[in-house]
Amino acid sequence: MIMNATDTAPHSPAATRTPAPKPAPTAAVRQADGMAVASFVFGLIGLLAMNLLLGPASIVLAALALRRRTSRPGRARLGLALGVADLVVLACLVSADQTWSWSIG
Repeated sequence: MIMNATDTAPHSPAATRTPAPKPAPTAAVRQADGMAVASFVFGLIGLLAMNLLLGPASIVLAALALRRRTSRPGRARLGLALGVADLVVLACLVSADQTWSWSIG
């Protein structure tokens, strides 16, 4: 029986390597992710209160997050849409009863 050198050699490290882990997100990506989440939250709260302040803030944060290549683009786009919806609701309120805010009741 003839044995090859590769049959008796211990396993090489290259053969047993596991895939390299994904690199940790950089500070800029984490910051952009935070902006995307904040944009979503501001847009959502802005539909209920403070349309004038939170709508534009949501739009600006969403645009910055998308520009900085967030890993959560869906949330940033949703924040952008909610910010625009805030301004549309505000425009409807102003045209309906000449007020800058609304209340339930």
